[in-house]
Amino acid sequence: MMKNKTFTALLLAALALPGLAGAADAALAKATFAGGCFWCMEPPYDKLDGVVSTTSGYIGGRTRNPTYEAVSAGGTGHAEAVEIVYDPAKVSYAKLLDVFWRNIDPTVRNRQFCDVGDQYRSAIFYHDAEQKRLAEASKAALAKSKPFPQPIVTEIVPAGVFTAAEAYHQDYYLKNPVRYKFYRYRCGRDQRLEELWGKPAS
Repeated sequence: MMKNKTFTALLLAALALPGLAGAADAALAKATFAGGCFWCMEPPYDKLDGVVSTTSGYIGGRTRNPTYEAVSAGGTGHAEAVEIVYDPAKVSYAKLLDVFWRNIDPTVRNRQFCDVGDQYRSAIFYHDAEQKRLAEASKAALAKSKPFPQPIVTEIVPAGVFTAAEAYHQDYYLKNPVRYKFYRYRCGRDQRLEELWGKPAS
């Protein structure tokens, strides 16, 4: 995928030049969001200029080294999530939050669309005090302006250990486009998003 190739090239360039690795790391930031099936949360972020990479994985659980089988069975406490590496000079955290809200159903607990269980809860996992402030402000603003009557129940919690999901889950929508589209349609994700937020801008 182009964005991942760009990220790899950036890291290799930084490592090749003494003293620049720290500068390159400092220029990038990390955001983590849970919005149900992680396959569906990668595409809207991969489209954004300034997003360097997206990684599907697990966060917020009680066990070490989670696997897809264990997490999807429930009981580990993990949520399926996407970890985003981005350039704050090109895309703001506020923009990432806006994309997050409009790609989830924030009105339900421990489920998203057809997927049920706390592993499919919606949550913002903040990495520092500023991300927490912005997340809480965006949730409060949305509560005042939301186009639907139900309350917002999405969690805002500190980020813990993030474990990347198995390789076959990464960029699933690109590797298996037919299966991905069938799953997304069968799950009613786009239909529900349109009910909540209206038709997406063309």
